[in-house]
Amino acid sequence: MTANAQAERFREVLDGEGIVALPGVHDALSARLAERAGFEAVFTSGFGIAASTLGLPDFGMMSMAENVERIDRIAGSVDVPLVADADTGYGSAVNVRRTVGECLDAGVAGVILEDQEWPKRCGHMDEKRVVPAAEGVQRIRAAADLREERDEDLVIVGRTDARAVHGLDEAIERGRAYADAGADVVFVEAPESRTELERVAAEIDAPTVANVVDDGKTPELSAAELDEIGFEIAVYPLSALFAATEAMQDAYETLAETGTTESVGGISFEAFEDVVDADGYRAVERQYAPEE
Repeated sequence: MTANAQAERFREVLDGEGIVALPGVHDALSARLAERAGFEAVFTSGFGIAASTLGLPDFGMMSMAENVERIDRIAGSVDVPLVADADTGYGSAVNVRRTVGECLDAGVAGVILEDQEWPKRCGHMDEKRVVPAAEGVQRIRAAADLREERDEDLVIVGRTDARAVHGLDEAIERGRAYADAGADVVFVEAPESRTELERVAAEIDAPTVANVVDDGKTPELSAAELDEIGFEIAVYPLSALFAATEAMQDAYETLAETGTTESVGGISFEAFEDVVDADGYRAVERQYAPEE
């Protein structure tokens, strides 16, 4: 499905009743599992892609090409719309245009662009730095201009990490400016209390995102609670990654200590084949099998 068609589908999801909860995915398998769980859309976590692709922390060591390659594979593995974490756009406004163009070519429904300096950090880590607000605005403008030139319906999420650097007032002002520059959705990263979340939702006249990171800086509220506050989107970027990491760590440690995985839990071989649609590919093989 084209990026335009996926963006239209995602806008329909956003226009529906209640808040939209989006799970973070980091590879094709996690995306398929999220889709099978019933989610109407998914989004990529840069943190998760850096960890699963490079085995490295979200310290800005992943290149645009590495990120887009994984985004492309994820978008091709599911039918539901995908919103891609495009980090800072990887440079100037010109780089932002190229990054957004590559994401469109991959078939994404939306992109998240942030205003950190490079090398960036995970939004719930310390020692973040942000570019001047005017530069953040130009990043969003560059993405919006490319969207218009290509006649796409891409959903642009403008993210600011200014809360940690300059305080909540500055973050809200940046959020408003990014909406004026063409962002469809505003993402103020890492509010540190329910009161701060309430201010973000109330004081920005655009759809807003709440980012719920396990053990992060923002209160871990449910989607229903965030809906009551006034958010349109709640994202849960790392819960599945952390759960999978614990399960794999347990399996490897058990094998190393006991020489067997008999006591390790997990789905069956048959159930896993169902996840990756092995029977569907067997049917294709039979379709092209030589006649006897």
